[in-house]
Amino acid sequence: MGAVTVGSTVVTVLIGVHATLVLVIRWQNEGYKYHPIIEWIAVFDPALLRTFVAVAETLSFTRAAELLGLSQPTVSQQIRKLEVAAGRSLVTRDTRAVALTDNGEAMLGFARSILAAHDQAAAYFTGTAMRGRIRFGSADDLAQTQLPQILRDFRQLHPQLNLELTVSQSGVLARRLRAGQLDLVFIKQEPDLPDGRVVRRERLVWVAHRSLELDPASHVPLIAYSAPSVTRDAAIRVLEDAGLTWRITCNVKDVNGVLAALRAGIGVGVLPQSMIPADLVSVPPALGLPMLGEIDFALLSNPRAPREPVEALIGAIVGRGVAAG
Repeated sequence: MGAVTVGSTVVTVLIGVHATLVLVIRWQNEGYKYHPIIEWIAVFDPALLRTFVAVAETLSFTRAAELLGLSQPTVSQQIRKLEVAAGRSLVTRDTRAVALTDNGEAMLGFARSILAAHDQAAAYFTGTAMRGRIRFGSADDLAQTQLPQILRDFRQLHPQLNLELTVSQSGVLARRLRAGQLDLVFIKQEPDLPDGRVVRRERLVWVAHRSLELDPASHVPLIAYSAPSVTRDAAIRVLEDAGLTWRITCNVKDVNGVLAALRAGIGVGVLPQSMIPADLVSVPPALGLPMLGEIDFALLSNPRAPREPVEALIGAIVGRGVAAG
């Protein structure tokens, strides 16, 4: 291939593309002579960037392969190609863990911006840009996950779609969805319910401040959401099944209240395993609390809502898996 650009002092010729590198020869005009300046310029393939974002957000080549519908060797090969194009190591991996390098963290920000712009341009020029509004509700503790980043990317991709966000407890959102006041909700619910699309399933764990001491002869001090609450119900059910007495030491309405009470050391609470902050700890089994069950992070939609924007937002959330932030 050959594209030629002529300026007052420079002539540029695109010779060819090799993998993710473009060979460019620039002819510098010095007097009556042109001198060639040869360079390779990195071109970041959107397909490689999507694979990298999936690996970065799941920190798993296996999980990324599942989300993208690719084989694991293909995912590894695409990450290597992107590293060649960038001229930097982006990911470190061993038999136990995957992590981003400093350059990988920088690339993640660029990749998200490039992909958002790429998808927005594709939607614009193919005439598929969505318009209208979508009324979306999210359980407040899911804001501790990657959901805010997903919503930012979704709004960039669909700038003509008005996203109206409501944040509340799961039970409140489910009631508002049934009343037709919301189009789509992302909530916590008990496993294996017939309604909704499960994004991920997690183990619930007892959480406390490391300074808290539990007296086996006393009531279990419980920090819980106001009813109705799936985590409150799960905690009370397993305590009563185990024959343990309990008392509510703090009744809260949002995740910030839960975390503040836990940090104050006034009791134990229940959180999904991936949402334990660094300054709190999972209560060890040796302290005698019964094992909790699992919980689903699920998307429920209003059947009367406009399907195209609802399905687009469902796809954005499911595609990213929503790991803890």
